[in-house]
Amino acid sequence: MPLMNKLTREQRVQVVNCLIEGCSIRATVRMTGIAKKTVMRLLREVGEVCECYQDRVLRNLPCRRIQLDELWGFNYCKAKNVTPEIAERVPGAGDVWLWVAVDVETKLVPCWRLGDRGARTALEFVHDLASRLRNRIRITSDGHRVYLTAIESAFGSEVDYAMLVKIYGTDEREDEKRYSPAQCVGTQLAVISGKPDPRHISTSFVERQNWSVRTSMRRYTRLSNGFSRKIENHAAAVALNYFAYNFIRIHRTLRMTPAMAAGVTDRLWDANDLVSLWEAQKAERAA
Repeated sequence: MPLMNKLTREQRVQVVNCLIEGCSIRATVRMTGIAKKTVMRLLREVGEVCECYQDRVLRNLPCRRIQLDELWGFNYCKAKNVTPEIAERVPGAGDVWLWVAVDVETKLVPCWRLGDRGARTALEFVHDLASRLRNRIRITSDGHRVYLTAIESAFGSEVDYAMLVKIYGTDEREDEKRYSPAQCVGTQLAVISGKPDPRHISTSFVERQNWSVRTSMRRYTRLSNGFSRKIENHAAAVALNYFAYNFIRIHRTLRMTPAMAAGVTDRLWDANDLVSLWEAQKAERAA
């Protein structure tokens, strides 16, 4: 099997296309005939390029309505199975939460963050979001209380913010509890600051985007063995997924990519452009 420094441009594009389409590392190896270590190294390097590029260009955005949510995943094993030996041997082992923001109008994901579900991660995530926007915005989040302090710290009074608190019922059927979420039996709207429009207090768009993550990224597919074994690989896969979502995949309702709708780019990107971006960065570092 060829090593990465021996790969042709076409082979690199083929690997990136497989990963973008939700193939696992092993499936990509079988489909391309390229060594597993080579695929994983390319994933890490391309993922780093995706993260750096989006961090640079997703600035001064025209977003006006933002929805926030968190998506659960894990690295190596679930938190309840992390032993002291695993914690010492595998940095980042355990539960990993993906915090994500979605612009309702352009469907753009302006930022995301991996971490725990605590207040510090919330502060970092919301401050990062605030640094990318140029307008006063309307924000809707779920009922996670750490958002209260984070949004006040990042936006002060210059935001129209509301929470959508879901009320879940109990289900006595034990055979379904393990695999199915509790049934949502109602919601409560809580206006926190400003004057959010009650018609737009919703988290539907960000929850739909989370569904896209679970169906398009193997590491977030439920009840599977496609989870990450290293936190670096996990972060790279997330960055690649959001680059593909923002710049490569045409959104069906927009008939263009979210990045085009937000004015970040004026053209449709593809895997070949991403490989060119990676090659340019690699040549710059080598110079």
